[in-house]
Amino acid sequence: MSPDIHYYITVYGLFFLVSILFSFLINRLFLKFVRTLGIRNQDDTIIRWGSQSKPAVGGFSFYIIFLLSVISYSVFFDSNQVFLSKEFIGILLATMLGFLLGLADDAYNTRPFLKFLTQVTCAVILMVTGTEITLSYVEPVNYLITIIWVVGIMNSLNMLDNMDAITTTVSISIILSAITVMIFHNEVESVYFMILTGVTAALVGFLYFNWHPSKMYMGDTGSQFLGVFLAGIGIKYLWNAEPPSGDLISARNLLLPLIVFIMPLIDTTTVVINRISKGKSPFVGGKDHTTHALAYLGLSDRQVALVFWIMTLISLLLVVIIER
Repeated sequence: MSPDIHYYITVYGLFFLVSILFSFLINRLFLKFVRTLGIRNQDDTIIRWGSQSKPAVGGFSFYIIFLLSVISYSVFFDSNQVFLSKEFIGILLATMLGFLLGLADDAYNTRPFLKFLTQVTCAVILMVTGTEITLSYVEPVNYLITIIWVVGIMNSLNMLDNMDAITTTVSISIILSAITVMIFHNEVESVYFMILTGVTAALVGFLYFNWHPSKMYMGDTGSQFLGVFLAGIGIKYLWNAEPPSGDLISARNLLLPLIVFIMPLIDTTTVVINRISKGKSPFVGGKDHTTHALAYLGLSDRQVALVFWIMTLISLLLVVIIER
């Protein structure tokens, strides 16, 4: 094993463990001192599976450790890649906007149109700074697909956060899939590898408080941040892993992101189709998600979370098979 490999294992390993500890402590502090953020009034439209109101502050630890990851990379590796990369600055701005959108929604229950407009803005920021889906040489097609993807993933993770630990475990598996692709492509020196390591640790630390029976939720602060972050990572390492050939869509480029994000995509698609067919708005909450369907079949909340985690780990296994 080369000295560089030893160095990477040591740095990433220590950073992962320290980040888990930080995540645990941050969430413990917020749980102790912040009791009301993200708790809706009875007449609000949000509907959760559990009847007990709990603070939705988990997203703060995600974003804090995300920023800590950036700082840590600039210390241990190449700071120029962080601060001189237009693409990375776009990721920073888009994730910051997603975090602020979620924070505003948790605090003030943002209007759906303003929320949608902000999500589109996140997609535009990513596009103008170089993070866009390039399935074709027809640029307007790429723009449209990128906007649909970013907005769709932000809403999918938000809608999936309807039962304890679901979005948390699914997000961990999605990140592990992206890390797997990066390892196969020898990109362990990238700032994104450090960030994915940190956000994974943040999710693991939060999972202690989010596993059933949960003590807190991640809220829109967490799901909107994760949505835009994972959408951007998905574009960079899944959609654009191989350049398009002529005007044809690469089967791998199309298959890989769909496999990795299969659970949130299936849940959102099913819910939207069912609600529209019944004449209901897809943006109004309800207990009609795939998670709820499993619960109606007799599974406990923990068993539902385990089913979703197993399915996403199968997706991870398929990614390994595809990349080999």
